[in-house]
Amino acid sequence: MKTYINPQRSDWKALCTRPAVNKQDLNALIKDIFFAVETRGDQALMEYCKMFEAAVPQQFALPADTIAALAEEVSEGLQDAIIQARDNIWKFHEQQAQPVTKVTVQNGVECWQKQVPIESVGLYIPGGSAPLFSTVLMLAIPAKIAGVSKINLFTPPNAEGRIHPAIAFAAQLIGVDAIYTLGGAQAIAAATLGTDQIPQCDKIFGPGNQYVTAAKMYAQQLGVAIDMPAGPSEVLVWADDAANPQFVAADLLSQAEHGADSQCVLLAQSEAFVGKVNAAIAEQLAQLPRKDIATQALENSVAVVLDNAESVEFCNTYAPEHLIIQTENAEQLIDHIVNAGSVFVGAFSPESAGDYASGTNHTLPTAGFARAYSGVNLASFCKQITFQQLSKEGLNALATSVITMAESEGLQAHANAVKIRLENGN
Repeated sequence: MKTYINPQRSDWKALCTRPAVNKQDLNALIKDIFFAVETRGDQALMEYCKMFEAAVPQQFALPADTIAALAEEVSEGLQDAIIQARDNIWKFHEQQAQPVTKVTVQNGVECWQKQVPIESVGLYIPGGSAPLFSTVLMLAIPAKIAGVSKINLFTPPNAEGRIHPAIAFAAQLIGVDAIYTLGGAQAIAAATLGTDQIPQCDKIFGPGNQYVTAAKMYAQQLGVAIDMPAGPSEVLVWADDAANPQFVAADLLSQAEHGADSQCVLLAQSEAFVGKVNAAIAEQLAQLPRKDIATQALENSVAVVLDNAESVEFCNTYAPEHLIIQTENAEQLIDHIVNAGSVFVGAFSPESAGDYASGTNHTLPTAGFARAYSGVNLASFCKQITFQQLSKEGLNALATSVITMAESEGLQAHANAVKIRLENGN
């Protein structure tokens, strides 16, 4: 990692830039994919599978007996781990339900809000070099708790045309309605537009590479909601000189092995500590099965040395997807963090815990979108519908204000909707 010692604030923007492909070329490709799927449906999907996927399925929907057979291949140990994660994630998200509370804003005027589940969702599960069966739990559990009617899962097949057995097990465990062996931007296009084989979804969830993220952003333009921009993964580890360099190196590498376009940032107090972390990275990297991928990600990564006061501001400027704070005063610092997807506090809170089994959700905003977006939660799968009920007396009490405001805006019919009730109400 390249190291920057006390960089000027004018340089922070460049340091916070994520690695990206040419956006003009990317957007043109995404537009072409959506047009092809819209005009040629499943035939176009098959062609894109041939171009981009490891296998071309005969049909996209996995039969129930195939899902069950795959699930049975999962070892007992992994089943137990997934079930423990399921229980913790369920417990954490179940507490996010919002009760209906009626508010009498004034006599005769009652208002309330109700969470109503989205009817149909598409869950994108990356399944290439690292099939993320943990993401099935992160997305399907809150969808199930919310009461979503139709939960559709999309994941690319491997070279044998199969999906990872643990994806099938997790989907079956939570109660996903359908699994489609389709990945990449074409899966997002299919979920957005619908085809003969693929149902159109009301909202699309899930992380992915830059192509998947760009496709999700394009889906919004066509009227389909998305959870958030959740592209190549990233971590910022904030560590002081008292932190364990081996812990810090392990956290950085756990992010780097996600993909070559992932990014790791080390925020330290001294150049000497950065040197210790780099030595630990070299030692641990040599033992990783995915060291080639991690090495490429580290080329996109930086170490920044700043004092504590500026470190808080740098964290909020970077707005990381994952923020790990390994400092002696970590608990005092978290109150100053306003831009982050998920925060891991203290030396024994690795990102891995949140990625799998602590209970929080690992589908989080990336690329600085944590300034405005939250990670996936129960509310992500719900619409908030407001209701109001006025009695005759309540309307009478509001009438003068409503009529005055409507007429001042030049909206006479709005005013008349009140006046006619006052004149003719019984």
